[in-house]
Amino acid sequence: MYGTGMRLMEAIRLRVKDVDFDYRHIVVRDGKGGKNRITVLPESLIEPLSGQIERIRRYHDTDLAEGYGRVYLPFALARKYPSADRELAWQYVFASVKRSVDPRSGEVRRHHNDEKNVQSAMRLERRHQKEGQQSRVETFIRNASAESGYDIRTIQELLGHADVKTTIIYTHVLNRGGRGVKSPLDES
Repeated sequence: MYGTGMRLMEAIRLRVKDVDFDYRHIVVRDGKGGKNRITVLPESLIEPLSGQIERIRRYHDTDLAEGYGRVYLPFALARKYPSADRELAWQYVFASVKRSVDPRSGEVRRHHNDEKNVQSAMRLERRHQKEGQQSRVETFIRNASAESGYDIRTIQELLGHADVKTTIIYTHVLNRGGRGVKSPLDES
């Protein structure tokens, strides 16, 4: 989230097919306001994200072997592509370690991680680092992305803001501009 400017739920709901290692970007689908956008995939996240997808592949192979392996598909995609819910591409990148019963369908599926787990981990980390200033995961992450020194329009697009005024709220010192678009993680 820090390196991409993604919101918490955007990151948690990320599907394998939306991570593009070749083009070094992530497609954020159905983000805030129901909009899609493309954001950067930091170089420093390629190896760990590849490892995470490999773990998901192993989970998925096990699930399929045990007669499961289906995942929730948004909107009418399940009807349009009846076998897509069993494909690795549609699995969540940050899938839960446990299968659960989908309350909508009654099917046993592997859902994405619970956002409360991520929020708790971030709170513990902040306490450990004694940085109690940021109270929400998204505020911390998105402010860090906004402070990376890019022009305001680039940051607006990466963060998925419809109005530049929203982006300005997240930015304190900007307009170093002129460089290629990189993640704040790649600047470290």
